[in-house]
Amino acid sequence: MRRTFSSLRYRNYRLFFFGQLVSQTGSWMQRIALGWFILELTHNDAFAVGLMAFAQFLPFTIFGLFAGVITDRLDARRLVIGTQIAQTIGAIVLTWIALAGIAQPWMLYAIAFANGMVLVLDVPSRQQLTYRMVGRETLPNAIALNSSLFNASRIFGPSVAGILLGFAGVGVCFLVNSISFVAVLAGLLAMRTRDFFPIERFERPRIFAGTREGLAYVRRQPRMLAVLGLTVVLSTFCFNFNVTLPVLAKITLHGHGAVYGFLSAVYGAGALAGALFAASRARASARIMILGAFVFTGAELLLAPARNELIAGALLFLIGAGFTAWSANSNASMQLAAPDHLRGRIIGLYFYAFNGTGPLAGLFAGWLSAQGGTELAFAVAGAVGLAGTAGAAAAIRRRPAIQVPRAAEQAQAA
Repeated sequence: MRRTFSSLRYRNYRLFFFGQLVSQTGSWMQRIALGWFILELTHNDAFAVGLMAFAQFLPFTIFGLFAGVITDRLDARRLVIGTQIAQTIGAIVLTWIALAGIAQPWMLYAIAFANGMVLVLDVPSRQQLTYRMVGRETLPNAIALNSSLFNASRIFGPSVAGILLGFAGVGVCFLVNSISFVAVLAGLLAMRTRDFFPIERFERPRIFAGTREGLAYVRRQPRMLAVLGLTVVLSTFCFNFNVTLPVLAKITLHGHGAVYGFLSAVYGAGALAGALFAASRARASARIMILGAFVFTGAELLLAPARNELIAGALLFLIGAGFTAWSANSNASMQLAAPDHLRGRIIGLYFYAFNGTGPLAGLFAGWLSAQGGTELAFAVAGAVGLAGTAGAAAAIRRRPAIQVPRAAEQAQAA
């Protein structure tokens, strides 16, 4: 148990962790409400949910490759403060148009695109900040704990959102999210910068030259390429629940907002279990990463013919557990392989692989759901995901371990 929560011994990380726990709960309420809201505005058009995903992830496709370079150029804490303020403004605008009754689908697409622009920088900067708060030795635990708080909030947030959708409407969900950002901003402002772990001093990279340097480093790491390849496959074909879950709840299972909240919360419970398991491990593990990917994709294939809420919920629990076991270990292995001066770029490349195909993936999942329901969408996701995982497992077995810079080398460079 002590090893599972070892990162919490650092004051700065405790402030970040509990602030994010509150904020992420509000963010999940907003995500659930957005998916439901667009279905209401478009009279249950599954493809419209895909368009929402397209708008949200398009900034990652356009700018995501350069996000890591920007992160390496700027102070991570100040950048995170800026991205959190920008997300607060977006939540306030959503609240206004929903409560005023003036929302149109194009407005939601525009806000989703703007929020995606912010997240392009927010994701790698938060990962960089995590390294500064806990250091190299505790980083795998902190990454897993970050995943656990993300998924713990995924349990509570959708559950509350499911209730509020029926009694108060989507506007109240957006309002709660607006208020929740106060917690994370207070934690960021209360941090002691003198307690941050030092990093190697280096010249600020130029955008294009710095990006090329990060790509060149990855090309020299065969196993890292295999991890990135698997990330592209799973994120493109399998991780489209922002599209498929509202369609599963509202159309396939003929449910209401509470059913959607229940399914999202059960998925979050499984993801939390997988994240806590990853946090209990002392280091990143390729074996657990591959096993998690097999569980994630195999359970998604089994979900395709499900017509019962309880069966769907049980399979979503397994999907969530497998997903975080895979993602936490792949994320940690990439970050630990990166030298200090390239860490932001390696993080950026990893999340570019994770989100860069999001626009087309969202449209594809929406199109599959519109053509053959969630049965077709989950069947394609599971089959492609299993094939991709098998290929990655074979590639990783043939290739040497990712070269992790030794602490002594880091100290000499500092």
